[in-house]
Amino acid sequence: MKGERVIELGGGEWLLLADRAAFWRDRRWLVVADAHFGKAATFRARGVPVPQGTTTETLARLTRLIERLRPTVIVFLGDLFHAQEAHAAATLAALQTWRDRHAAVDLVLVEGNHDLAAGAPPAALGIQIEAEPWRVGPMAFCHHPQFVPAAEAFAGHLHPVVRISGRADDSVRLPCFWLRTGLAVFPAFGAFTGGARFEREDGDRVVALAEDRLFEVPSLRRAA
Repeated sequence: MKGERVIELGGGEWLLLADRAAFWRDRRWLVVADAHFGKAATFRARGVPVPQGTTTETLARLTRLIERLRPTVIVFLGDLFHAQEAHAAATLAALQTWRDRHAAVDLVLVEGNHDLAAGAPPAALGIQIEAEPWRVGPMAFCHHPQFVPAAEAFAGHLHPVVRISGRADDSVRLPCFWLRTGLAVFPAFGAFTGGARFEREDGDRVVALAEDRLFEVPSLRRAA
């Protein structure tokens, strides 16, 4: 199907999705990294004028994925909230409305560095909190990229992007999945997140996301 790619990780079948997420078919788990809810609200609280509506946009993409894939669990690979100021009333109200709508889906947060600084999510959101690495069968869910013995590790934190050059001097940076044996680093899911360079090695796979499609970047020289 357009906007997805089937790969095998940890002995199971996964869908990489152009919506910056992955779906574990065997268990019907949806996995996303670095939502950074309330980041824009944090900036505004600190006097930086940034657009509103990013939490709504991020939640809308989550809703579309739920309606399409019907997951039983959503795993957040850290940095669910951006900072203490992210617990603004409007942000929490939007999250609670979304949570009430999808109460049948279990939510799990593998704590990241921003989560530790922001503080625990409100209990009413019903989110299970786990420390990294959280081992589930052959998988290890993390926030910081790391290798976990006898497991396929999934992580976020880096917000990886890849630079694609055009025919002239123009180029574009695209979010991507960065895959190395034993480790998959996810793109940031949040609508208000940047991207970071990474050091690609021989044998790594990079799957870039462009609007509603995915494509593999074949050449090491094209990596960011």
